[in-house]
Amino acid sequence: MAHKVGIIGGDGIGPDVVAEGLKVIRAAGVELDTVDYHLGGQRYAEDGTVLPDEVLDEWRGLDALYVGAVGTPEVPPGLIERGLLLKMRFSLDLYINLRPFEAPGHDFVVIRENTEGTYAGEGGFLRQGTPHEVATQGSVNTRHGVERCVRYAFELARSRPGKHLTLVHKTNVLTFAGDLWERTFNETAEDYSDVETAYNHVDAACIYFVQSPEQYDVIVTDNLFGDILTDLGGAVSGGIGFASSANLNPNGVSMFEPVHGSAPDIAGQNKANPTAAILSGAMMLDHLGEHDAAARIRKACADKESLTGSTTEIGDLIAGRL
Repeated sequence: MAHKVGIIGGDGIGPDVVAEGLKVIRAAGVELDTVDYHLGGQRYAEDGTVLPDEVLDEWRGLDALYVGAVGTPEVPPGLIERGLLLKMRFSLDLYINLRPFEAPGHDFVVIRENTEGTYAGEGGFLRQGTPHEVATQGSVNTRHGVERCVRYAFELARSRPGKHLTLVHKTNVLTFAGDLWERTFNETAEDYSDVETAYNHVDAACIYFVQSPEQYDVIVTDNLFGDILTDLGGAVSGGIGFASSANLNPNGVSMFEPVHGSAPDIAGQNKANPTAAILSGAMMLDHLGEHDAAARIRKACADKESLTGSTTEIGDLIAGRL
């Protein structure tokens, strides 16, 4: 039976890179039953639609979601990100953001908590627009949310050859949230005596990502720090054109997307590198149980320096290797 997958090409280069991802999935021999959704900045500009609740209800009946990129310069910054991507994460409880980083000399994974922290929306304004304006932005961290993320990271670390997990936070300054994360991490570690652990402050981790990324195996961190670290991880692993991601609910529908954005300056020019979307498609196949096809796609993408040319040429090259 074909896997039922919702397709959100979105804006800019999004539809083009998703098309190449689907081409490669077909070349790997996997059949998908796709449902297209016209959502993103362009759709909002047309009729004000961002993400209707009835569409969310439809998604709960799918096997996965495959997203290209969303956002256009004509739409106010943050509107689509909050109204579509964050709403999707919170409503579908996509509490794990998984980002793999592989390059000569290193192979590590970042697990970012995806539904709490500063992105949960706690805060507001007082006396907005006056000289005495006050803005607050809280960070929401629950034992339940932290522990399920940390436990997922321990399970992943246990499954990998390195069997090493590093917690990244800022416990010396963020004494409340940091304390909750550190205590939860240490207590959960008691159930995983076969996994070696370490701790880095986030600023130190940024240095190590650049100077010695080979020291890492699996990293677990909160929503904000994970957002920053994973972009840096992409930069030291060949560039964001190769950066794939999964937004996971291990017990429900999950979403897979490249992280390079919609790149409106090159939209429609057949210039975008589709490899990140193709690798995100491979992550989706792993989630769907198509492990052999996923592994073959990753192998076909392994020689990054050879993946040059137009969007369609790179897609054809990778598909041809399958």
